[in-house]
Amino acid sequence: MSARIDITLTVNGERVSRSVEARRHLIDFLRIDLGLTGSHAGCEHGVCGACTVRVDGEIVRGCLVLAASLDGAEVTTIEGLTDTGEVADLQEAFVARNAAQCGFCSPGMVIAAADILRHHPEASRAEIREHLSGNYCRCTGYQAIVDAVESTLATRREGAR
Repeated sequence: MSARIDITLTVNGERVSRSVEARRHLIDFLRIDLGLTGSHAGCEHGVCGACTVRVDGEIVRGCLVLAASLDGAEVTTIEGLTDTGEVADLQEAFVARNAAQCGFCSPGMVIAAADILRHHPEASRAEIREHLSGNYCRCTGYQAIVDAVESTLATRREGAR
């Protein structure tokens, strides 16, 4: 029998209290315990980025973080970003440029891209590529994804003027 730990955290703006197995990873907690299946479990080794979520405002790999370590934390998944409208323009750019092809990497990729939009609004194309390099995409070759992020940044800069 595995040890259990009581945690309380905020997920997508909602306070959640649960008893979790000490070794349950965040991605499994989100998907299995909370039914938030937008984030995907890909490699389960922190390499592919499909499980990318925000914890206390920073992007992390959900497969590398234990849920029990997040007592008091604020977690935002792709569902949370979508519900707030924070990435609506980015999602539209992904669709317009066919950057979502099979869609498996898209939630993690959008969260990583949203991080650029929040923290690096003047990012160059090379900086966008570097920032997204931790998220693996088998379908697009990244060109369409970088185009989508670059155009969203440009549109937001124009709107800020």
